Amino acid sequence: MEIRLENLTKVFDNKDKGMTTAVDKLDITIPNGKLIGLLGPSGCGKSTTLYMIAGLLKPTEGKIYFGDENVTDIPPEDRGIGLVFQNYALYPHMSVAQNIMFPLENLKVPKAEAIERAQEMADLVGIGELMDRKPKQLSGGQQQRVAIARALVKKPRVLLLDEPLSNLDARLRLATREEIKRIQRETGITTVFVTHDQEEAMSISDEIVLMELGVKRQIGEPQDVYDKPKNLFAAKFLGTPPINLFDGRIEDGQIMIADTNIGQLKSENQDVIIGIRPEGFTIAKNDGLEVEVDMVETIGRDTTLIIENPTRPGETFRSIVSAENRIKPGAKIKLNIKKSKLFVFEKDTGELVK
Repeated sequence: MEIRLENLTKVFDNKDKGMTTAVDKLDITIPNGKLIGLLGPSGCGKSTTLYMIAGLLKPTEGKIYFGDENVTDIPPEDRGIGLVFQNYALYPHMSVAQNIMFPLENLKVPKAEAIERAQEMADLVGIGELMDRKPKQLSGGQQQRVAIARALVKKPRVLLLDEPLSNLDARLRLATREEIKRIQRETGITTVFVTHDQEEAMSISDEIVLMELGVKRQIGEPQDVYDKPKNLFAAKFLGTPPINLFDGRIEDGQIMIADTNIGQLKSENQDVIIGIRPEGFTIAKNDGLEVEVDMVETIGRDTTLIIENPTRPGETFRSIVSAENRIKPGAKIKLNIKKSKLFVFEKDTGELVK
């Protein structure tokens, strides 16, 4: 089921703070059968967008389509959605089987069919042997699977997940996100996954929609957004360690950090912000950016050099190089920059200089 959002806007009237635009003229198309991550910091509008798709919030402006059907004014129960909340929302007095079957009672599905469908969904999410247990007898990961099975048992057209892993510990988060991806692939259901965690979004999403202050900043396959950020926000939000930022200038087609030419770019002379991924440096034998290494961290095959930022006093930047270089703190070295890991942004707007 393709989902299409056209000019979707949500404005909240807060008596203390006035009018707040949570989502601003959002236009995106979510392809049929894909898992899309809505990614961004707190307050960026991603959960608000999800709740408008679900029908729990009414848009101030814009339209929502499921396929060719305009569902903007259709109530949640008639949209054919399955929704999984952050807190699972399981009924503690009910067994796993009863929790999963609960939505089917409202649909008046015959009991025998409901039991069969509940068992089918429980098997799909890997909890088929736990049907008689109560939620308090389950781990966090198992409870989350019950919530997913309950959402799927209705055979929804669209599955919506609102930060479903935030209450799990690190190991369970990893295992459960792999399960979500497996379940989505096996069912082929169009899925929207809300998260503020870039690693989660990049690991399981077919595409990510990166949002800031209610606005879509970039959309694309996760690796493409990382490799080709269109603005400073996208460059800064994706990446661990984060991208290194330098104050620089374009002079006569040359990209300058301090007095060093690190590349070429056909553009008018201007002050810019230069972004370089930590893995974008190589040790130079001759010309390069001259620096002195402050600290060295070696983990496995990689060495991270921590170096004072020559354009931002008091700040450091990180360079990831091969551990074979055997560089020590205090060493004076020269760095070259890989063109594919170098990005130049307008200082005022943060947009990529093309």
